[in-house]
Amino acid sequence: MPEGLRIDTPGVADGAAIWRIARDSKALDLNSSYSYLLWCRDFAATSVVARGADGEPAGFITGYIRPDKPRTLVVWQVAVDHAHRGRGLAGALLDGLAAKVAAQRGLDAIETTITPDNKASERLFTSFAERHRARVERTVLFDAGLFPGDDGGHEPEVLFDIAPLSF
Repeated sequence: MPEGLRIDTPGVADGAAIWRIARDSKALDLNSSYSYLLWCRDFAATSVVARGADGEPAGFITGYIRPDKPRTLVVWQVAVDHAHRGRGLAGALLDGLAAKVAAQRGLDAIETTITPDNKASERLFTSFAERHRARVERTVLFDAGLFPGDDGGHEPEVLFDIAPLSF
């Protein structure tokens, strides 16, 4: 972790700050503030938050275990507050989350979806795979045509399947 930050499990009290970090990222599909409260309650075991010295969230990753693949972690969102970018925080959070889930329940794979224009996320997950000597398979999971027309022309979501993982 970058100096002055620590990794932690999110709690419901972090929901509003996590929502603000997601909103301010300008890169993520912003969910309702209510959904971030639910993530911090129901998926805290498969999510992480980085905290500064003041205890406030500086970044987060939300994730869940695929019901049909109990050793696969789906990473839903990754965001770092503007003030903490460029310090390797997202990579440290991803490594920390993977280690946490692997220790608690075992972990064979990580899945995430990335839109073709999100080069930062592509680098984050490709670099994670390289550090963990895993392959990355890319396939279109949700074609742009599946999104409603009022979604502003949503790009396709490309599935990154990173496996096999060993810890």
